[in-house]
Amino acid sequence: MRKAMFEAEVGDDVFEEDPTVKELEKKAAALLGKEDALFVSSGTMGNLIAVMNHCNIRGSEAYCGEESHVFLHEQGGAAQVAGVTLCMLPNNEDGTFDLKKLESAIRTDRIHEPISKLVLVENTISGRIVPQSWIEELTAVAKKHDLKMHLDGARLWNASVASKISAKDLVASFDSVTFCLSKGLGAPVGSVLCGSKSFIADARRRRKVLGGAMRQVGVIAAAGLVALEETVPQLLEDHRRALAIARAINQLNSKIFQVNMKTVQTNMIFVNLNTESGISAVTLMKRLHQVDDFDENDRTIVRCIALTEKLLRIVLHYDIDDSMVNAAICKLKYVIKQLDPQV
Repeated sequence: MRKAMFEAEVGDDVFEEDPTVKELEKKAAALLGKEDALFVSSGTMGNLIAVMNHCNIRGSEAYCGEESHVFLHEQGGAAQVAGVTLCMLPNNEDGTFDLKKLESAIRTDRIHEPISKLVLVENTISGRIVPQSWIEELTAVAKKHDLKMHLDGARLWNASVASKISAKDLVASFDSVTFCLSKGLGAPVGSVLCGSKSFIADARRRRKVLGGAMRQVGVIAAAGLVALEETVPQLLEDHRRALAIARAINQLNSKIFQVNMKTVQTNMIFVNLNTESGISAVTLMKRLHQVDDFDENDRTIVRCIALTEKLLRIVLHYDIDDSMVNAAICKLKYVIKQLDPQV
């Protein structure tokens, strides 16, 4: 990637003159079966632009799962910047939400209520692959009520590789889609927003007002091209390694630390903690970040994040190899045995 960035041919992308960016956008659009694409600095920016494009009437409302990134981790940008109300629907264990609840939430009185405009779906959502059969049912509901559909596909390629369904087929029903080049694909920065030509023309204008129009940005886009060409085929290895870590944790049969194996579908592991023990996810996270003992099993730092008091997340990515996974397993076992004397 660094070699590609060093050698990248560049131009002024504000004037659509950067050949490397144009190549990336063309490739992304083709891979997803959309007419056009736009390179943006982050998935958050891509999602916000999509909301602004689709909800182009003041007083609009969009619908999403209560566990979705656009609701939890994007500062309420839909409301803060775009003036769009988000209506949250409870997510099921498989990442879907009840379509009857969606239909009952859709507005009918345009004088007193917001105007229903958009449905947002995330795939993967917390590492889980949203069933394609449900997306087909959702599409029928959206068409019935004249709603646009946007996919937050930050980790779309993980969903594609794990499900063995092409990314193009996964996103076929959606009017727009974002995917991240960073995260699991290993590029240093950037996401891509895809849709129709008119949608991307509007998106380019909105990107400008959000401060996302960049100049010789081909030096970053070059890494994105490498990510799509070289990293995507390697994602299966991330999934295999995540599964190995999850199994190793559960094999300890701890009553405090457990992984729901149904959620380990791609590159994420969620460790559930029984906080009645007095141990929280923060306790586990801090201990995994430290090297306290001389024991060889404690020499590794395991990077992770406590999402709540009861939930710890571990994510596998391109830079983690088998030897590092083995070291992480040793550290996890060592720490869990320390914190749970019953193991």
